[in-house]
Amino acid sequence: MLFYVFLFCSVSFGQIPNGYYDAAQGFTGFNLKTQLNLIIKDHVAFPYTSTNTDVWDILKETDKDSLNPNNVLLLYSGWSKNAAQEYAGGSGWNREHVWAKSHGDFGTSIGVGTDVHAIRPCDVSVNSARNNRWFAECSTEYIDGDGPTGCYTSSEEWVWKPNDNVKGDVARMIFYMATRYEGNGDELDLELIDYLPANNNTSEPVHAKLTDLLLWNAQDPVSDWERERNDIIYYSYQNNRNPFIDHPEYCQIIWGGLIGHHELKQQPKTILKIINYLGMESLPVKNTPLIYIYSDGSTEKIFITE
Repeated sequence: MLFYVFLFCSVSFGQIPNGYYDAAQGFTGFNLKTQLNLIIKDHVAFPYTSTNTDVWDILKETDKDSLNPNNVLLLYSGWSKNAAQEYAGGSGWNREHVWAKSHGDFGTSIGVGTDVHAIRPCDVSVNSARNNRWFAECSTEYIDGDGPTGCYTSSEEWVWKPNDNVKGDVARMIFYMATRYEGNGDELDLELIDYLPANNNTSEPVHAKLTDLLLWNAQDPVSDWERERNDIIYYSYQNNRNPFIDHPEYCQIIWGGLIGHHELKQQPKTILKIINYLGMESLPVKNTPLIYIYSDGSTEKIFITE
C-alpha cells in the first residue's frame, strides 16, 4: 500500500495535466493573458491565519527544504529556517507577499491576499528591508544582520533586486498575479508597469518594473524545485497553476512586444510554434496563410508560395 501511494505521487507530481492549457493555444498578446486568466481563476482559496489549513500550513509544504524537511527555504536569502517556529515573536520567519500587498491595498484578504503562488517564507528582517519596493535592477548590496543575502537595493530609488538564484522565480510570481487578477467581479485588476511611480507607497494596483522582470525570467530559468512547488499548489491546495512556470515563454508572448530592452533583443529568436487561422498548430505548408510565434514574443504572418 505504501508503495502504491509513493508511485501515485511520483506519477502525479512534475507534470502539467493533460489539456490544461488547450484553451490558450493560438493566442498571443493580451488575448493570451485573457485565456490564461480563464484557466487559472476561481481557485480554491485558504485563510491567511486559521485553526484550519491556512497559509502557514501550506508554505510548510510548498517551500520545504529538501535537505531538511523540518525547515522552510526563505525567499531572497535562500536561508533555511525551522518551519514550526512560524513568526515566533520575530525570531522565526514570516510570509512575504511578493506582489507587495500595499500596491492594491488588498492586505491578507482571502483570495488575492492569500494566494500562495505569490507568497513565500522570508527572513523577518530581510522582508522588512524589501518592504514594498519595486522590483528593478540596482547595485547596492543588501547585507542583513545575519550576513550577505545576494540581494541588492538602492539609496536613490525605491527598488529591490532579488538574489540571482530566485530573481526569475520572483518575476514569474509577479506575472502570475498580473494574469490571475484581472478585475473580474469584485477582484482587483493588477497590472504591470515599466516605470517607477513617483509615489513609492501608491495603493494603485500596479507593480514595476516590466523590463527587468522579463530580463530576470530569461536569466534565471525555471528550476525543478519551482516546478514541484507549482505541482503541490495545484494538486494539494489551490487547484490552479502558475502558467509562467509551465510555459516561461508566455511572458514574452504577452508583454514582450510592449517594451524594447536591448539585452532581451539580443536573446536568440526561435520559432515557438506555427498556427493556422483556426488557432491550430501546423507545419509549414504552401499556399496557406500561417502565423509564426517567436520566442521574443513577436508574431509574423507568412504565406509560402514556393
